[in-house]
Amino acid sequence: MQLKDIRALVASDLAAVDAEIRRQLASDVALVNQVGDYIVGGGGKRLRPLLVLLAARAAGATDSAHVPAAALIEFIHTATLLHDDVVDDSARRRGRETANEAFGNPASVLVGDFLYSRAFQMMATLDSAAVIRVMADATNTIAAGEVMQLMNSGDPDTTEIRYMDVIYRKTARLFEAGARIAAIVAKAPAPVEAALARFGRHLGIAFQLVDDALDYQGDSGELGKNVGDDLAEGKPTLPLIHALAHADVDAAALIRSAIEQGGTELQAPIIAAVENSGGLEYTAQLAEREAKKAESVLAQLPASPYRDALAGLARFAVNRTS
Repeated sequence: MQLKDIRALVASDLAAVDAEIRRQLASDVALVNQVGDYIVGGGGKRLRPLLVLLAARAAGATDSAHVPAAALIEFIHTATLLHDDVVDDSARRRGRETANEAFGNPASVLVGDFLYSRAFQMMATLDSAAVIRVMADATNTIAAGEVMQLMNSGDPDTTEIRYMDVIYRKTARLFEAGARIAAIVAKAPAPVEAALARFGRHLGIAFQLVDDALDYQGDSGELGKNVGDDLAEGKPTLPLIHALAHADVDAAALIRSAIEQGGTELQAPIIAAVENSGGLEYTAQLAEREAKKAESVLAQLPASPYRDALAGLARFAVNRTS
C-alpha cells in the first residue's frame, strides 16, 4: 500500500485537520501568524496526525474528536522541530530555510512555545482527563529526551542502549501518545488502546532508525535537509555507534574524532566507514524488527481497511527514501 493510498482512505479527515491547524494558528500577534503560515506552507508528511486519524478509525471512531487530537499532535511535533532547529543551528528543513534561519532564533523559540500552549488549549476542549494525562507525560518525556540527546552530542562513548532510550523519548513517545489518545477519543476498550499505543511506539522507533540511516545514505533533495547533518552536529546515532564498534582501528579513530569535533570535513571517509562496517545494514535490520513488532500487535484490532492502512504505514516507515 502506497502512502498516497493510505492518505486517500482518510482524505476528508486530513482536510479537516489542515483546516483545524490553520484555525488554531490564528493569532492577534502578527509574528505568530507569519511564522505559523511559514511552517504550514512548509508541508511535510503529516505522518503523526495521519497515524492518529487511522488509529481512531481503526478503533471505531464515529464522531470527529480525532480531528483536533490529530491537529494537537502536529502542533507538539512542530514545536519540537522549531526548538530542535535552534538547538542544532539547522539551516534547512523540508527543502527550504528553517524558521530560525528565516525569522531568527528568538521568534522560533517563542512561536514554538505558542504552539505547545495552544496544543494544551486544544486538549482541554476534548474534555478528557485521560488525554491530558497522556500528553502531559509525553511532552515531559520528549523534553527529557532532547536533554539526553544534547548530553550525548560529542560523546563517542554513547552506547546503543543510551541511543535507543533517546529515540524512544524524543521521537517514538509522541507516536505512542498519538495512537493512544486516538483510542481514548474513539472510546475503544482497554486492550485496543494498549495495542495501538504499542503500535505507535514501535512505528516511531522504526521511523527514527530509518531517519538516522538516511543521514548517511539519503539524497539532500529528497530529504529536504542536508545529508550529514547528524555528523556535523556530533550526534552519535546508531550507524556511527555500530561503525565505531566494528570498524578497523584507523576508521574507528576517525569516527571518534568526528563525533567529538563535529563538522563535515571528514564526511566522505566517515560515510565509507559506516557503510563498510555494516552500520547502515544493522540500523535497517533493527528498523525492520520494530516495524514487524508494530504490525504484529494489529492482530488485536478488528479487521478493517484502517487496520490494513496502519500496517501499510509501518511498511512505509522502513521503505521510505526521504
